[in-house]
Amino acid sequence: MAVRPVFEVLDRSPYYAEFPVEFPWHAGFAVSQKQKSITEIHNAYHRFKPDRKLLEVSSKSTAKEGTELSAFHLLIFVPSLKKSVPVECAFQAGKVFEHGGPYRDLLESSPRTAKKDERLKNSGKIIAFEFEGERFPTIPLTFFYDWLYMTALIQNPQKADLLLDYHAFTDVEFNPGKSINCQARTDAVFVSLHHLGLLDHITAKETYYQLITGAYHSL
Repeated sequence: MAVRPVFEVLDRSPYYAEFPVEFPWHAGFAVSQKQKSITEIHNAYHRFKPDRKLLEVSSKSTAKEGTELSAFHLLIFVPSLKKSVPVECAFQAGKVFEHGGPYRDLLESSPRTAKKDERLKNSGKIIAFEFEGERFPTIPLTFFYDWLYMTALIQNPQKADLLLDYHAFTDVEFNPGKSINCQARTDAVFVSLHHLGLLDHITAKETYYQLITGAYHSL
């Protein structure tokens, strides 16, 4: 058995809620095994909340919109390159370490190659993030990833619209004991901000920072 969070849309700060579910885990790296676990997670959640529409967002999702919205497939425009790249590549290329980075060459790698680049493991502690020469803080911990991913959603409105029919999201690859960032959580926040009419606060990192840290009080 395993326990994983389902991220639900929430109409107030922090704009998502975690609903932990226990389910039978299907071990193995095969896509078929991951998809069995996804089914188990969703079945476990629906035993508590049968009327909630739930979407798995990952490259292993059985739903087309779930795979298209994976950070491995969702694209963000990079002005200096004059083209769009996967969010995952922009995230990995944006890490600034004590002893190196940002490694901008990862912008033009495949998402899997970028994520596994040895320099990301051997350059010391992350001290900041960077995108197109602009620095981002490391606190809140998910700030940079969420900003990148939601900026990509705003740039791809047809894909973003796919999220709006759902009440909650999962990512079978996310283990809260090992990871911090999660595209399913970011999707829940995005849908919440959409419903509240606050998407215009995402584009500029300063207003988004104020919003998610509670400094924005005119809700």
